[in-house]
Amino acid sequence: MRDFLEYYAIKSVLLFTKLFPTSFVYSFCNIIAALFFKYDKRRSVLTLKNLHLIYPEKSDEEVLALAKDAYRNVSMTVAEILLMLTDRFDMSAMIENAEEAIEKLKKYAQNSNMGTIMLTAHFSNWELAAHFVAQNGFPMLVIARRGNNLLIEKNLTTPLREKYGNKNLFKDHAGGGIIKCLKNNQRVGLLVDQKASGASSIKVKFFNQESDTVNSIAILKLKYNPTILPVFAVRQKNGKYQILIKEPVDYVAEEESDEKIRVAKMTQKYNDIMEEVIRAYPEQWFWMHNRWRIGK
Repeated sequence: MRDFLEYYAIKSVLLFTKLFPTSFVYSFCNIIAALFFKYDKRRSVLTLKNLHLIYPEKSDEEVLALAKDAYRNVSMTVAEILLMLTDRFDMSAMIENAEEAIEKLKKYAQNSNMGTIMLTAHFSNWELAAHFVAQNGFPMLVIARRGNNLLIEKNLTTPLREKYGNKNLFKDHAGGGIIKCLKNNQRVGLLVDQKASGASSIKVKFFNQESDTVNSIAILKLKYNPTILPVFAVRQKNGKYQILIKEPVDYVAEEESDEKIRVAKMTQKYNDIMEEVIRAYPEQWFWMHNRWRIGK
């Protein structure tokens, strides 16, 4: 019953999104985010704790302002996803450097012969980055967590992620799909900024804090040598985007003979790249996640 109610609540919101101006949709989502910040203390307190941990030099007022900016950015992402679901989001008009980004994608695709892993984070509108890549001729296998609500997952989330040619694959079935994709010289999209656990995780630093981090990118790099390409959609002050495509990461820690140490050093390199981008635009990262297991 709960899944049913949640699904039709979202459907009602989508109907509302179709009827009202896009500016109103952004404003409405911003109001909802502000209410969540005020009343959902579990998430808002965690956000503040994360920011105090990473930015100890900032005052309480500065951390509070940054937390509110982070919630505002999430509200914009939610508004844009709603607009994408209702075909009211003009991606071509929202990407300021589309031609430059497409040329980079072409260049790196031509130089790859064992597939590409597009490394990114829960940063800004991460769904937009995946859509942009696929819409411009570079569809990829998107690895994602299966949603708790199967109705929403089946009828809304998966169709959205596959809208422009990407293929959605859940984490619990990802291993074989990723390997097959790389062997066929195709692309895989991975978000690797959240906490990991079990055999697929390793402890490395993220924002100078010990962090359980997914180690699979380094393992795949050592075994199959795919191109590791960091890609981010950076929201600009005017609300539009720059697609940030950094140089491929070729580092394989050749100075080390122990494979575990090599994997750790390579994974650290990937974390450092994500951290560099997030530090440049801290309000655009998803600080609401318990990345450093605070309180545990």
